[in-house]
Amino acid sequence: MEEIVIPQRKARKFIGEAFSLTSWAEVQPLYENLVNRNIESVQDLRQWFIDRSELESYLSENMAWRYIKMTCDTASEDNQKNYQFFVEEIQPQLSSYNDQLNKKALESPYLNALEDKGFDITIRGMKKAVEIFREDNIPLETLVQTKQAEYQSIVGAMTVTINGQLMTLPKAGDLLQSPDRAVREDAWTKISERRYQDHEQLDSLFNELRDLRHQIATNAGFANFRDYMFAAMGRFDYTPKDCFNFHEAVAETVVPLVNKMAKERKEKLKVDELRPWDLKVDTDGKPALKPFTDGENLLDKTIQCFNEIDARLANYIRIMRTMRHFDVESRVGKAPGGYNYPLEEIGVPFIFMNATSSLRDVVTMVHEGGHAIHSFEIRDLPLNTFRSTPSEVAELASMSMELISMEHWGAFFENEDDLKRAKVEHLEDILEVLPWIATIDKFQHWIYENPTHSIEERQEAWLKIYELFSDSVTNWKGFERFKKYVWQRQLHVFEVPFYYIEYGMAQLGAISVWRNYKHDNAKGLEGYLNALRLGYTAPIGKIYEAANVKFDFSKEYIAELMAFVEAELEQLR
Repeated sequence: MEEIVIPQRKARKFIGEAFSLTSWAEVQPLYENLVNRNIESVQDLRQWFIDRSELESYLSENMAWRYIKMTCDTASEDNQKNYQFFVEEIQPQLSSYNDQLNKKALESPYLNALEDKGFDITIRGMKKAVEIFREDNIPLETLVQTKQAEYQSIVGAMTVTINGQLMTLPKAGDLLQSPDRAVREDAWTKISERRYQDHEQLDSLFNELRDLRHQIATNAGFANFRDYMFAAMGRFDYTPKDCFNFHEAVAETVVPLVNKMAKERKEKLKVDELRPWDLKVDTDGKPALKPFTDGENLLDKTIQCFNEIDARLANYIRIMRTMRHFDVESRVGKAPGGYNYPLEEIGVPFIFMNATSSLRDVVTMVHEGGHAIHSFEIRDLPLNTFRSTPSEVAELASMSMELISMEHWGAFFENEDDLKRAKVEHLEDILEVLPWIATIDKFQHWIYENPTHSIEERQEAWLKIYELFSDSVTNWKGFERFKKYVWQRQLHVFEVPFYYIEYGMAQLGAISVWRNYKHDNAKGLEGYLNALRLGYTAPIGKIYEAANVKFDFSKEYIAELMAFVEAELEQLR
């Protein structure tokens, strides 16, 4: 076991060790210094970038802790106020200053002399940010943030009562794994009815978001919000046409596999019709897997699992545990979901999740653990922009670790049958999620290409797209009204538009990383880590190449990877 050495934060040479954020008045002079500073050499410009990075890293970590504390205890008024202070008092001020700083750097005669690896990627990002920035959009973006928060409030308030017990929808969702079909049907129906209860409110909210987003796009000179977001998200490495090719490839190569699995499920369950409440239950009638007992046990087993991959990776988890950078157990008053939050100054991230004792929790832990490994591997890169990896790369880190770690899930499942079952469930989930990713992405393209659509037109478009990527076996008869609104459960559509196809791209990369790892553990892991260590100092394609995989979502490549996954499933069954 490696010795646990707690990383130290880098000295704050520009903002000062005593700096503490209590109001915008403390921050503004630092931004004014950067705006007005004379830059008379390449070294001056390099130092200017370093100082800017130091300030932005401080603010990023300050915001991170406010968000972490708020989500860990949503009932605390102080936590809510501290978070809102940053959102309302600090964040709106940053957009204008960031634009000024980007312009200052881009106008410097010394910019092209910066030959350090990664500056070319940072510079192209700044150019795009300047190109799309509009002062008029600042209040609109603040309003969008407020509206997005409304979605969380609406969905977070949804509960159902089953057998006299009041429970959240995720908790009720666990009943969909019950071997008792009547229990599953009751739970599914109550969850669906509860979601449907707010469908009009969510439709209205989404219309407001759509209109605001379209206004932001037109203000910035774009024809639609989709094109604006491709620029805002820095999608330099692929186009909407590539997304359409991904949709088509998934429909042709993955959906037939999902259909096959649905037919097999129907036969194994011995049901006349496969219904929506039959899709999560074990087909052999076994109860849900229980891979750990509590949060501490989950961490113990994760460390054991990672240690079998590489002792250094296990040590990263130990460091986080020692620093108390985990909050993993589900409890009342805690926000839903899970995340790995990078902490820019210290370089040791924080993992938040709501574990009970399911296989899904294990997958969440190793997924977020992959993000955490990424944070450790890039913590020494000199600029925050070098560490701000695009989602296509960040999710490659996390999804690859799901599959690499799966080779060592014996840490969670001592019983060989349970281990095989866990692997099969996870691989089947991967096959099923790719069509869902394509569904959501294609739907969002339609939404913003048709910004004046009616609610009825949106329903019609959704159903048409949904059918393209769904199995043809599941029977929704009697529940068509719910089917029209399945999209409302996907928070990305409301809160982070167009951030979803990255999961599909990264999933393909992750399958290829896993294939490499299975062929040669040491070489596969080294390729994975080589890619992570680049941060965002190279284009996405080059980062994937460093992992010895392709950034490719052609029909041929997807078919090749699906054949590999299908073969692995056959060996496990």
